Amino acid sequence: MHRIWQLFDPRRTLIALFGFLLALALLIHFVVLASPDFNWLAGERVVAPTSNMSAMPAARNIN
Repeated sequence: MHRIWQLFDPRRTLIALFGFLLALALLIHFVVLASPDFNWLAGERVVAPTSNMSAMPAARNIN
């Protein structure tokens, strides 16, 4: 493994890696923001219907 670091400068390699990961993260966030389903900055908030939801499951009868 040490031979790889003899070929590449560790500081430049890590800076390039972190720069690539930052650019990838920004790209993913902008793609998600461009889709209408996942845009959390848009005006309206979509609320899931809660008519069939309950806090506790139905009670069981043990006889």
